[in-house]
Amino acid sequence: MPSSPRNKGKKYLDLFIGFFRSGILGFGGGPSAIPLVHLEVVKKYKWMNDEEFSDTLALANTMPGPINTKMAGYIGYRVGGALGCIIALLATIAPTAVMMILLLQLLQAFKDIPWVQHMSASVVPVVAVMLAVMTWDFIKKSGSSLGWKKAIAFLAGSLVIMEFLNIHPGILIVLMILIAFIPERKREEGTS
Repeated sequence: MPSSPRNKGKKYLDLFIGFFRSGILGFGGGPSAIPLVHLEVVKKYKWMNDEEFSDTLALANTMPGPINTKMAGYIGYRVGGALGCIIALLATIAPTAVMMILLLQLLQAFKDIPWVQHMSASVVPVVAVMLAVMTWDFIKKSGSSLGWKKAIAFLAGSLVIMEFLNIHPGILIVLMILIAFIPERKREEGTS
């Protein structure tokens, strides 16, 4: 039985509300927002069950880009087709985009006030620590999945390629993906 225009409208509204709510409350990006997306998608609207959500999350983690937009795009498409995808994506990025525009306008308007300058300067070390923690997490995950020797070799090689040879990180990522497709046996034969 085809859905009525009223049901379609409600479905699109639900998509917008569900992803907007998780977008506006998910401070800190993907890791903090995923439980909120799960709450909306699995518990509240029942667009997926736990297993489907976990599979979608696992697949989304294998692709580049922000996890929230990948999840929103796929789930929106699954629930409401192309328009559902667009609505879920807009609902996901709208809170952040609006808040960034407003906060940056305020920051720009009051940039000459000393306490605003100090506030801006004090954020830099915090962001540096957050990036360092994230980097260490990636290194640990690489070490446990590849083995520490390979992980350190890839880390050192990547550093040399990006910093000293000035090769774009995107090219390096594509190269690593291609290397991953070479069967393990062929790689071992090439080294012996």
